[in-house]
Amino acid sequence: AAEELSVAQRATAAAQEAAREAHRILREAEASLARAQDRAARIALKAAEGAGQIATLDAEIRALGDQRASALRAVAAAEENIAMLGDGTGLMTALDDAKRQSSAARTTEAEARSVLQHLSAEARARNERLSGVERDLSQWSARSVAAIRHIETLTARVAGLTDELAAADAVPVEIESRRVSLIDSIANSKLALQLATQARVDAEAALAESEIAVKAAQQTLSEAREERAACAARSVAAVERQGELSRRIHDELNASPDELAARAEADDSETRPIEEIEKRVEKLKHERESLGAVNLRVEEETREYETRLEALLAERNDLDGAIQRLKRGIQTLNREGREKLIESFNKVNRNFERLFTELFQGGEAKLTLVDSEEPLEAGLEILARPPGKKLTTLSLLSGGEQALTAIALIFAVFLVNPAPICVLDEVDAPLDDANVDRFCRLLDEMRRMGDTRYLVITHHALTMSRMDRLFGVTMQERGVSRLVSVSLTEAEQVIAA
Repeated sequence: AAEELSVAQRATAAAQEAAREAHRILREAEASLARAQDRAARIALKAAEGAGQIATLDAEIRALGDQRASALRAVAAAEENIAMLGDGTGLMTALDDAKRQSSAARTTEAEARSVLQHLSAEARARNERLSGVERDLSQWSARSVAAIRHIETLTARVAGLTDELAAADAVPVEIESRRVSLIDSIANSKLALQLATQARVDAEAALAESEIAVKAAQQTLSEAREERAACAARSVAAVERQGELSRRIHDELNASPDELAARAEADDSETRPIEEIEKRVEKLKHERESLGAVNLRVEEETREYETRLEALLAERNDLDGAIQRLKRGIQTLNREGREKLIESFNKVNRNFERLFTELFQGGEAKLTLVDSEEPLEAGLEILARPPGKKLTTLSLLSGGEQALTAIALIFAVFLVNPAPICVLDEVDAPLDDANVDRFCRLLDEMRRMGDTRYLVITHHALTMSRMDRLFGVTMQERGVSRLVSVSLTEAEQVIAA
């Protein structure tokens, strides 16, 4: 009994403490309720548009009042329980109920505060909008005053334009009178123009005749000047020729021109034309020069020529030998080149036939040498027959078929003479998805068969998905390019992990 009494006393103390806490919470709730009511009243005065929300707030306030009444009833019940001092179980239950109700009251108070804050923000926004409307109203009032002033200005301009229009109505009469006077003036001017034109034509005809006469006189004067200049030139040339002949006579015959007739024993009756005499002199000079002078170095020059002849003959024999060796070398190179060409051609042709059949899933293709029987001089012709078609040249195939045939030929050459790197620039552009898949399978097979690295430039998503690594160029900033690299194999491993 003592222990139960002690427990009851502790429960009573706890119940009293809970009652004091409930009273404190109740006072806070009443204060919050009073503040909420005050704020709701101010908001109701400032924002009539929030009537619905205020009604909700009133409902919440009434709910708070109900909760307050419930809390009062809980406090009264707790006090009754304290007075009854029972076993403490009912008291603890009442205290728990009071605590739950107090918590609910706090939650409701917080929601009411949030709603009040929201309404306050809306009230401020509405006040700002009202201020903006007032500013717009003042602006429109100012614009209305300006419009009235503009209307007055336009009215004054209309009055001025009316006066100008009245003045302009009198202008046609004046213009008509001026037009009549101008027509008379134009008729007089045309008559004067005709007379002036006839006078100008007569003057131009006279001027033309004068110019013709002047040109004829100038031509005659020019011909006379040219004739005088030619005579002067001939006179000067004759004097120079005479002096030159005198010097030649003195140099060749050691005599003066006056002594020539005495030396030639000729008289004036036998004088011949100068042209005939000059021809005879030239003939005699040519005959004299044809005899030539006595060459004292003939034997020495003969020995020199014989030595040069022997050296030239030796050089010719060496050249003949070198030409023969060169011809034999060319024949050897042609034979080896022909053999290697035929061997490579056969290998490429076999690879081409096999790869073409794999790409097209059937059909046939081959390479042929044309235009010459000599392999080194012959041209190359590509013949292909896709499935369901006849054998024809490459130029008669469609774009996709030409692309696949070219890919088969390139890979056939790579199988014979592989390179470290092969760049394929958009070779799959004319291909559909099925042919792109065949191309990718063939590319995988080529990669496994050799050590060649294939760099494929493509816009086809299917081709990109079959590659080992992707490289792309992106421009995150204007004028700044950056290379992006993605390893699909590593990405698959990461996804699998």
